[in-house]
Amino acid sequence: MRDLTILEAAQRWNITPRRMQQLCKENAIPGARKQGRSWLIPADTQLKVRTKTSGRRQSLPLPIGVTSYVEAVTKYYYVDKTLLIRDFIDTLPKVSLFTRPRRFGKTLNMDMLRVFFERSYEDTSVYFKDMKIWKCGNYYRSFQGKYPVIYLSFKDIRYTSWDSALDGIYSIIRNEFARHQELMDSSLCNPIEARMYRSVIDGCADETMLSRSLTMLSSMLHRHYGKETVIIIDEYDTPIQQAYAGNYYDQAIGFFRGLFTGAFKDNPDLAYGFLSGILRITKDSIFSGINNLKINTILDDRYNSYFGFTKKEARQMLAYYGKEDKLAEVCVWYGGYQFGQADILNPWSVINYIDDNCCPKAFWLSTGSNEVIGNAITKASSETVDNLRSLMQGASITAYVDTETVSSEADNPSGFFSYLLMTGYLCCTEIIPQNDGAFICKISIPNREISTLYAKEIISGLNVIGTGPAALMIQQALFERNTASLQQGITDYITAFIMAYDTNSEDFYQSLITGLCAMLNQRYMVRSNRETVLGRFGIQLAPLESLLPGFIFELKASRRGTDILDGLAEKALIQIEEKPYIAEMKMDGTREISAVGIAFQDKKISIKSKTYVF
Repeated sequence: MRDLTILEAAQRWNITPRRMQQLCKENAIPGARKQGRSWLIPADTQLKVRTKTSGRRQSLPLPIGVTSYVEAVTKYYYVDKTLLIRDFIDTLPKVSLFTRPRRFGKTLNMDMLRVFFERSYEDTSVYFKDMKIWKCGNYYRSFQGKYPVIYLSFKDIRYTSWDSALDGIYSIIRNEFARHQELMDSSLCNPIEARMYRSVIDGCADETMLSRSLTMLSSMLHRHYGKETVIIIDEYDTPIQQAYAGNYYDQAIGFFRGLFTGAFKDNPDLAYGFLSGILRITKDSIFSGINNLKINTILDDRYNSYFGFTKKEARQMLAYYGKEDKLAEVCVWYGGYQFGQADILNPWSVINYIDDNCCPKAFWLSTGSNEVIGNAITKASSETVDNLRSLMQGASITAYVDTETVSSEADNPSGFFSYLLMTGYLCCTEIIPQNDGAFICKISIPNREISTLYAKEIISGLNVIGTGPAALMIQQALFERNTASLQQGITDYITAFIMAYDTNSEDFYQSLITGLCAMLNQRYMVRSNRETVLGRFGIQLAPLESLLPGFIFELKASRRGTDILDGLAEKALIQIEEKPYIAEMKMDGTREISAVGIAFQDKKISIKSKTYVF
């Protein structure tokens, strides 16, 4: 049985790594010994030291929104992704592009690469000695802390005009120049470079000079340190997608073509380059002539487990927080992604699920802008609408997928489904490569969270087939507690949206109604399938305003005919009362709660309701 590192022991005993190191120094850990600059702890050691919490379990905080690698590994529960560094060093491509959906850990991994490669006055090796990369041997360690690094993140460049976007880009580049103040008076840089450096710092650089800024900065760093530069650009495509939405796409493409070509094409001062983003934007020649670019998309096997959580990593995290029994629910709600041959879960949603006391809901909903999807839906052809209906019913469809899809192509059917796949709204279960570099893929909705998001996004966009008015009728009926109107609204929606031959499960209708309710998320906390003392309710709408009523929905589905629907809806209503599902909202001070039992059979429904006033 091998010894534990500081980080492994800290996670086992639910204390911070810093506290663990302190205990070792105080000889409070039996058998702990120092090897070099690191501590090793026997795996069978039992911790008997009382922590400051007087015996209460002290877990590391969850890293919600944490994008700093150093902060993540020193203060929070960190899922070790450092073997990404090993896989990179094994092949050493000159420039690597990683594309993944939003909130799948791209920024944290890019910052990890920065901390690993960047030379610094601080000994940054301490942030890796308890990680998997350090166990890979001296060859891999020899890369640590050896290179000057340029690091830019464009994740916040979301402006409606090119002038504003350029000002934001300038600010980011100027801050990076200022981070390298050692170049200000470097005797190793020539006077021309020094003047250009000062122009950028002083805010005097024009757009042309700014587009050449990375070329200049990498040259100065190479000259100053005698070592080629690592250039890292996080969320490189965010300003380009925003440019499409803001109608200044051509200006943005022209600028970034110059910026990236200068940084990555035949740059003698470049050691390695890394870019991350959601989309692979090459059709617009943004990487014109860059023949040293290694592209890694969700369809590739290399690096497939380093963005998002694997099932094993999700299981370990749940166990750490005492939620081992929630793994199946986590996989149903947030898993289902296929990156290469790896099964992946959405890390943002898993972390927020644990933080929210394991209440399943669509956490990914509020993490990004979906204008492109909304615009494409409003222009959707009848074929696209039919395919969306099939996906909503849990079916798979076959689509031509081009990983070079750009925002401007999302309006056509093949571009639309390629865009949905690249952005995380679909998963790929079967891949057939084509001679033109594209793929024929079997695609489907990956999990219940995305099914809920589909319902919300598609309902709000499909006014062309009449579901928009139906959705508004449903919301109005809820507030008026008008059962007849609610039944008619849901019937109209189902008639417009699902196919006549459909005979779906309760899960399908659950996702459908949750999606409808999700449009109320500014006024309600929408929860689905949450456990109570006596069972698991269907859907809960907990009001965020004191004067609003609360709602509990219980759904039943029948395949035996419509003659039993009224009785089935009544049974659902009785279940709400007997469990009792309304207790939680009542304790939170909700003064009026409506219980709604809904029974489905194909396009037929029956609704029974009862209102409780306290």
